[in-house]
Parts: sequence; structure tokens; C-alpha cells
Amino acid sequence: MKNVFSFIAYYLLYTVWFAFSLLPFCILYVLSDFLYFISYYVVKYRRRVIRMNITSSFPEKNENELRAIEKGFYHWFCDYLVETIKLMTMSKQQLMRHLVFTGIDVIDKYIEEERSCGVYLGHYGQWEWITSLPYWISDKGLCTQIYHPLENKRFDSLFKKVREKQGARCIAMAETLRRVVAYQQQKQPIVMGYISDQVPFWNNIHHWFNFLNHDTPVLTGTEKIIKATNQVVFYCDVSRIKRGYYRCDMQLITDKPREKTDFDLTDLYFEKLQATIRRDPTLYLWSHNRWKRTREEFNLRYDEKTGRVDLGSLDDIKKRKQIEQ
Repeated sequence: MKNVFSFIAYYLLYTVWFAFSLLPFCILYVLSDFLYFISYYVVKYRRRVIRMNITSSFPEKNENELRAIEKGFYHWFCDYLVETIKLMTMSKQQLMRHLVFTGIDVIDKYIEEERSCGVYLGHYGQWEWITSLPYWISDKGLCTQIYHPLENKRFDSLFKKVREKQGARCIAMAETLRRVVAYQQQKQPIVMGYISDQVPFWNNIHHWFNFLNHDTPVLTGTEKIIKATNQVVFYCDVSRIKRGYYRCDMQLITDKPREKTDFDLTDLYFEKLQATIRRDPTLYLWSHNRWKRTREEFNLRYDEKTGRVDLGSLDDIKKRKQIEQ
């Protein structure tokens, strides 16, 4: 019975998604404006988290400036949703008009040298459309992207199909290093996108960065993969030209990643992402509870003797440490 419901839900979602994706942008943006009104004024979607994140990230701004960022975010986020829906049926020509890449000549130069490239990007702007990169780079290169597989296999297949429509291949996070090494052994240069501004699990916290006025635990796995496979490092600097139109500037960070000391690449990425966000804060994903893990709690969970992080109940950890003292 569960499989039957899953089957029905899959085709229902596919049908609705496909039907809405056929609508022209002018109609989709009317829908987006309606969603903005509902999400901001009626439902107040994740208002507490969004307001807390924006306010704490820009302590120098006054109340009017903070509310302008907040409303701008809700407007953009609703646009992001309808633009992602549109992705299912957008043609190559449409995508290349609505998202323009610059700096591709530098990437192509390294592809010709059979060097793979790692591209840092964040949850900023229309990151779903960046899957159109295969339309821009040399045919000798293969575009890949890391993703989190969904538990529902049918839904996972649907989302993966939409993201791979433009020729990029999705690689499950757990398989990243193995797949990258395999491409390297085949002498197949790849361009891999890493969305690296996600919250690491407690046992994957190895480095902290002062990101947007917060002491922030950051992912370092991207840097490890890049160095292990000697990928040329780029940063994807996204900006919105006007509604529905974006530009992605591919900025070279280094072609000698192994010469960088530990966490240098990670710090450079977050410095660049922070500058991008400060340029236009409305295009960042403020609805994500990015700062839910604090250094204070990490220090409570971390055992210096074993070098491990206790993933148990925080109350139990506190009680145990009180007894030990």
C-alpha cells in the first residue's frame, strides 16, 4: 500500500510540476507575488528564524534597513520557487538568456590541460539554474554536482532528473571522493560544484569562521576533496541583473590548492561568499537555521581525551560533566 501511495504521489507531483513549468514567466511571477503576500503577511513563514538571522548578521543596520532586507528576501525566495519550477521545461536558449556565465574561458583552459575544477558556491541567487553550466563549458569537460539523496526513491529520481536535464551529473555526497578519483583515473576532467555553506554535523566540525558576525562552524570536506584530487579552485559569484536574470562570474582562486595551508581555501570561500551577500543580502537563504550549533555547545560535547564528539542528549552530557567535576 505504501508503494501505491508513493507511486500516485510521484506522478501527481510530476504532473503538477510539469503543468506549472509550462506557464510563461509573466504568469509565474504573478504567482510569486501572491506567494509573497501569503508567506510574509499571512503564514509568516519561518519569520522568527529569518528575522533573527538578518538582524544578528547586520548589527550596523537600522530597523528600516533590516525590514527592507527581510521583505526583499521573501520576494526573492518566492521568485526562486517559481523559477525552480520553470527549470523542468526551460530550453537551452532560455537558460542561456536568463543565466549568463563569465570566466568560462579560464575553466576551458584547464579542461584542455585535463585539469579538473572545483567550484565553490553558496545558497545564493538561483543556484538551481547553475546546472546549466554544461551549455557553456568545453565538450571535453563533464559537469558534476553533489546532492543529498531523498529518502523517497521516486521523489529522489524526479528531482535528480530535473537537475541533470542540462547534462550535469548528480553525485551523492557519500560517494563524492570515490567518484572524483574514478574520473581522475579515467583522465576525464570534471567541473564539480560544491555548495559549502551548509551546517556540518557535530562530529564533522573541525574549523570555525567569523561569518556574517557569527562564530560559525563550517564544512571543510570540500577543501579536503579539492586538495586530495588537486582540483583548480573557483568561486561562483552570483548576482541578479533584474528579475529572472542572473550572472555567474567564475573567479579563479588558485590552481595550486595543495600549496595552501589547512583551512585557507575554506576561509577564502567564506570571505568571498560574505562579500557577495553584503552586496545584496536579499538573495541569501536566510530561512535556514544556519547558526544552531554554537562553539559553547561543541566544547561541552567534545571529549579531549578521545577526540570525539558526544552526540547524546545535551542535558545528559551536562549532568555527567557536573558529576566528573
